[in-house]
Amino acid sequence: MAKMTRATARKIFERLAEAAPAPKTELHYKNPYTLVVAVALSAQATDEGVNKATKSLFEVADTPEKMLELGEKKLGDYIKTIGLWRNKAKNVIALSKKLIDDFGGAVPKTREDLETLPGVGRKTANVVMNVAFGEPTIAVDTHIFRVGNRTGLAPGKTPLDVELGLEKIVPADFLLNAHHWLILHGRYICKARKPECWRCPIADLCGFKEKVMSPHAPKKSEPKKTAAKAAKKPAKKKPAAKKKLSGKPKLRPVKKKAAR
Repeated sequence: MAKMTRATARKIFERLAEAAPAPKTELHYKNPYTLVVAVALSAQATDEGVNKATKSLFEVADTPEKMLELGEKKLGDYIKTIGLWRNKAKNVIALSKKLIDDFGGAVPKTREDLETLPGVGRKTANVVMNVAFGEPTIAVDTHIFRVGNRTGLAPGKTPLDVELGLEKIVPADFLLNAHHWLILHGRYICKARKPECWRCPIADLCGFKEKVMSPHAPKKSEPKKTAAKAAKKPAKKKPAAKKKLSGKPKLRPVKKKAAR
């Protein structure tokens, strides 16, 4: 894949911006604190699933103090439908306590401080900085990682590689919303299993070679590498059927001698 130019990257974001002039996170939140909680809960879960759980949760606990008062057990009852909810409930209670003890109950604005909170990593910190405080950060989730590599915008082996690559190639005037445009593009068009290239606004600018230009395209066949490996593996031999042995030995009938 040829290295993408800055001019092409600009065209890509101009088209993404035209398709979605005012992109925003699909997670529901009420304030910076509930945003931290929502993003922490969204790990290995869908935004839709998190929103269903937090709708009633945030009605009773939208501050660190209220969350501590609610307690881990009751919090768990609200988020049981979310994957890994037990561990997430522990983290939410722990981060709420740390916010009160170390930051006076307020959500910090720097990545370094945010990453000291239990359950908050670089991706979550970047989302909070971008959405709550308007910082031009890029939080690389599975969608952005895929789009960065597939399109050629920012190829990388790790999320950090893709993040740093995007920061270099995304035009400054598009950097604030780049995170949202790329997530929405990856979630609804540049899908993992079958990208919908036939309706993609940047298909002619994308470096992906295996474009799917029809919704009726057949499923891709097994990759050659996988097929080759399968061919090398010898067929498993079925074990020979064992003869059943009865507990008593079989006795041959004794032939009687004819009388003379």
